[in-house]
Amino acid sequence: MPWFKNAALPLALCLASILFVPQPGLCNLKISIKKYLHVSIPSSDLDKVSRYDNLIDYYSGISYFRPDHKVSPDFIRALILAESACNPQAVSEKNALGLAQILPSTGKKAALELSRTNVQLRYIDRERLKNIQEEDLFDPAINILLTCYLISKYNYKFSGRLELVVSAWNAGENTENLDSGLPAPYAETFELIGKVNGYFLYLLEQNKGYARRYSYN
Repeated sequence: MPWFKNAALPLALCLASILFVPQPGLCNLKISIKKYLHVSIPSSDLDKVSRYDNLIDYYSGISYFRPDHKVSPDFIRALILAESACNPQAVSEKNALGLAQILPSTGKKAALELSRTNVQLRYIDRERLKNIQEEDLFDPAINILLTCYLISKYNYKFSGRLELVVSAWNAGENTENLDSGLPAPYAETFELIGKVNGYFLYLLEQNKGYARRYSYN
């Protein structure tokens, strides 16, 4: 599959065929996809995520791993909606923090990686990235920057396949199944894949010019 210029590809649109192949776990994934396939996002939640439009648009517009290849801002919005309902102070049972629910260990590793690149950034001091603290993940600018960086990394590593990108986000990029091209075999992961996919499709539908603007060669 070619590298996608601006997005993990919506699973329901382009990967639905794998759901009918008898592979372990994919039946449950199919259920999660169908559950959220026609979901709508309340206007109140759209208003909440719109507060971060400037940060999302800026940080998703950076090419982190390959020139001219960027993350879809609507994918980042979908992930934030699915993970925290746009609560910058959210804390999960596993101590994932902030808008996109980043684990402190993952956030610190990503921040250090990013600080060592030549990527030019506004709003965030490079020295702060080198010495990021757990509480920094409650800062929307830090959280969204690291989210865009990590999703770009997973897009690059998994060729834009939404179910693998979200699996890497939820269960870790080195989960064994991912090497075989299959999502992580966890109910929580399947639920998040379905939810992100549904929200992403909804946002794309609201912005029908997306496919033309972000088509790839």
